Amino acid sequence: MKNVLLCFLLLATGVAHAQPSPRQLYPGLFEAVQLGRVYPDNKTFVDLLPTVPPAEVMAAYQREKDQPGFDLKAFTQRYFVLPAEDTATYHSNVAAGIRHHLDTLWTVLRRPARATAPPYSSLVALPKSYVVPGGRFREVYYWDSYFTMLGLREAGRTQQVRDMVDNFAYLIDKVGFIPNGNRTYYLTRSQPPFFAQMVQLLAQAEGTPATLARYRPQLEKEYAYWMAGADSLQPGTATRRVVRMPKGELLNRYWDSSDQPREESYAEDVAVGKLTRQPLPEFYRNVRAAAASGWDFSTRWFGPANTMATIETTNLVPVDLNCLLLVLEQTLSRAYDQNSQGSSQGKALRYAQKANARAKAIRRYCWDRQAGWYVDYNLSEQRRAGIHTLAGVFPLAYGVATTGQARKAARRLESEFLRDGGLLTTSNESGQQWDAPNAWAPLQYLAVQGLRRYQHHALADTVAHRWTSLNVRVFRETGKLLEKYNVEDIHKTAGGGEYPLQDGFGWTNGVLLKLLNEREQRQK
Repeated sequence: MKNVLLCFLLLATGVAHAQPSPRQLYPGLFEAVQLGRVYPDNKTFVDLLPTVPPAEVMAAYQREKDQPGFDLKAFTQRYFVLPAEDTATYHSNVAAGIRHHLDTLWTVLRRPARATAPPYSSLVALPKSYVVPGGRFREVYYWDSYFTMLGLREAGRTQQVRDMVDNFAYLIDKVGFIPNGNRTYYLTRSQPPFFAQMVQLLAQAEGTPATLARYRPQLEKEYAYWMAGADSLQPGTATRRVVRMPKGELLNRYWDSSDQPREESYAEDVAVGKLTRQPLPEFYRNVRAAAASGWDFSTRWFGPANTMATIETTNLVPVDLNCLLLVLEQTLSRAYDQNSQGSSQGKALRYAQKANARAKAIRRYCWDRQAGWYVDYNLSEQRRAGIHTLAGVFPLAYGVATTGQARKAARRLESEFLRDGGLLTTSNESGQQWDAPNAWAPLQYLAVQGLRRYQHHALADTVAHRWTSLNVRVFRETGKLLEKYNVEDIHKTAGGGEYPLQDGFGWTNGVLLKLLNEREQRQK
């Protein structure tokens, strides 16, 4: 019955032609493998390739599972092939230096175009090549890719940037939105919407405004995905990804179309589901919405008890998400403004008005005047969230903050977030990977850009220097560039989360090269 519901869910979200996910293909076997921890990382099984059609696998499982001495791991090893670790055969040449390492990684992490995915794979084929993060992340990821593409552009690899933008445009046309990643188990949610910025980056690299017009249909479709259901909302209500605020403004939240445990973290979700007081569908939806945010996980999304069991992601209006959608509205306005026809000019004006209205709403609901910081907004309590997170730099990065707000935010950034290795994600030490003492490349980059936008260059230089110095030192000591770093004790590695620290790493590489090049240019 659950498989029927999942299929219906895909139909309801526009993924009528979607490949079945592993849980749909292997009912019963899937749960046994994941809950039995046959593989320590639940993502392993959902990425496996079957050696025979799923019907044969399931027939064999039904015959053998109740026999004495049945070995579930041996069974899976007989019928499935482990995917190759993408970075396992690559060995860094530390002596050649950090720039050589970065240039080599673009090739190491590159994956070729595929006309079709391997039979019964969870992989969704993409028509052009792409760059993956690395380690356990064997597929392309939506918001990761923007920061990877920053580095690709710095490296002069414009064709690779174009290929990745084309892939995301293809996914929008095929699926109706850009999924979390190109896997069947990600087809119920998106991630922070950076597509507009990817298109802008490509336009800059190509040196022509025609790029915006070329991708305008997909920009429109992505906007429609995020705003679906907005017209029927009354003040103080929400549906899917859109919220109408108490005074009638439209803002957005993170959402996943499924209310089941995540397939790639099934055992973790089921375990915490036993501790929550929320109805299980609501709990799983909140977990999945946090995964859609890219911040999986952080006390940012938790209730007053600050535990995973109290997660309430769908109850929050995230400040960063709404800044990104403002950029999408501005980009659509620019795309239509290039056409001198009357109807296009009218659409350009309407999108500009939407962006202005959103900026005002972000300032109204998310600026905490007393703290001098931008925060999320709690819908049920109709108040600003108490926790301060590095998501508060997005209004600076995208020009939403006033000059006075930016000045106060810079002081808060220095006093509360700045550490020896860069900027903390939050000041809470919870064991979650998007909390202290961890820091992440995309947030460092956006903080630096936001500070520069409002002329706080000294603090921007400090953040950039501390972050790049930590990246380079760890590389010299280990030969690795990592997905996240401990910025409080720079001699310890980052931890927390549902999986071991990963090497690679797409967005770290992109941001590092971008910041190193910016520093060189500023020193000239």
